Amino acid sequence: MKAIILAGGKGTRLRPLTYTGAKQLVPVANKPILWYGIEDLVAAGIVDIGIIISPETGAEVQAKTGSGERFGANITYILQDQPAGLAHAVKVAQPFLGDSPFIMYLGDNLVQSDLTIFLDEFKSKHLDALTLLCPVVNPTAFGVARIDEKGRVLQLIEKPKDPPSNLALVGVYLFNATIHGAIANIQPSARGELEITDAIQYLIEHNHNVEARQIQGWWLDTGKKDDLLEANRVILDTCLVTANDGEVDDSSQIIGRVQIGKNTKVISSIIRGPVVIGENCHIENCFIGPYSSIADEVALIHADLEHSVLLEGANVTGVRHRIVDSLIGRRAQIKEAPQRPKALRFMIGDDSQIEMIE
Repeated sequence: MKAIILAGGKGTRLRPLTYTGAKQLVPVANKPILWYGIEDLVAAGIVDIGIIISPETGAEVQAKTGSGERFGANITYILQDQPAGLAHAVKVAQPFLGDSPFIMYLGDNLVQSDLTIFLDEFKSKHLDALTLLCPVVNPTAFGVARIDEKGRVLQLIEKPKDPPSNLALVGVYLFNATIHGAIANIQPSARGELEITDAIQYLIEHNHNVEARQIQGWWLDTGKKDDLLEANRVILDTCLVTANDGEVDDSSQIIGRVQIGKNTKVISSIIRGPVVIGENCHIENCFIGPYSSIADEVALIHADLEHSVLLEGANVTGVRHRIVDSLIGRRAQIKEAPQRPKALRFMIGDDSQIEMIE
C-alpha cells in the first residue's frame, strides 16, 4: 500500500500568508499541517509516500519535510506543473504508484480517525474505491455523497444547491489501480480541471465497487484563517503535552497545560493554557491566553494575546490592547503608536510591519 499527499495549490484563501509560502506548511500547534497527514499514514503502516508539489512552493515543502526519515517514512516528491485537479495529481503520480493500491490524502486536512480501520475494510472487501465522509452543517459548500443503506456510493455531487445528504467528502480516498483507467476516460470540468469526483463517478457508473464510510471524530479543513484557528484550538485541546524546557522567572505564572521550548525566556508574564511556545522566544510583561500557538524566535513584549497563531520570527511590542483571533506571519512586526485604537484584529503576511495610530 502506498500513499500520495497533495501539497501543491496556491493557497489563495490564506493569502497574504501564502504569497510567500506553502499553505500546507502553515503550523497548527507549532507543527506544519502537512506533517499531521504524514504521521497519520505512518501510524497506519504506510511508509512509501509520494508528496505532490507545485513549482511555486515545492522546494520549500521538500526542504522543510525532507526525506521522511524523521517520520519513519520514505518520501518521494512528485512535481505537478499546474493545478489541474486532484485526478490530474493522481495521473502525474502514476509512475510512482504503479499498480499498487493507495491512499490519497489532501495535505491541508486534519483527520482524527484512525486510518487503519478504513484500510482493513478496503482490503478485506476488495473495494475499488473507499471515500471518507463527515457530516457537516453546510453541505452546499462541499462535495457531497449520496449513499445507500449498505454504504455503497450512488452519486457524488460537487457543492450541490439541493444536497441529497449532509455527508461531505473529507479529502481522504482509498483506491486500487482501476482509478487510473477511470481518470483516463474523464474530461476536464467546466473549471478546466480533472476532478477526482468525476473519476469516482465513472467507477460507479461502470459497476465498480465504490463505498463510503463516516469518520469518527473531527475533520478540520484549514484552508481559511478562521478554520486554521479552529484547527489550532482543537489540536491544543486534544494533543498538547505539558513541558517546560525554557526559563520562567519567579514573577511569572504558568496556568494549565503549557508547552515551552528550549532557550525561551518568560519574564513577568502570565500564560494560561492550552498554549504552545516554541524555541528561542522572548516573552516579557505579557498575558498569553488560551488557544495560542507561538512559533520559534518570536518576541512578545508588553502584549496581550489570545486564540491566535504567531509564525516564526514575529515581533509584537507595546500593544496594550488584547490581540485575539489573529494569524500573524513570519517575521511580521506589530508595534503600537502612542495613541491607541480600541480594538485590534489581524491577518498579516510574512515580513509585514504594522504601526497603529489614532
